[in-house]
Amino acid sequence: MSTSTYTVVGMTCGHCANAVTEEVSQVPGVTAVDVDLASGGLTVTSDAPVDDSAVHAAVEEAGYEAAGRA
Repeated sequence: MSTSTYTVVGMTCGHCANAVTEEVSQVPGVTAVDVDLASGGLTVTSDAPVDDSAVHAAVEEAGYEAAGRA
């Protein structure tokens, strides 16, 4: 199992966090997503390491910016 942590910029409400969770959950291999709205933290758990660019693309698809790994 692999865990990666990112920082998401621009989330302001629960709907924002849900949108990010929904998009990142669709990345192949992702088994769990945890979004901390207060800190902008995004924790992605997967069976094997996930491509950072796929996570960034999913966050952007949700309408936000992934500022890289935290």
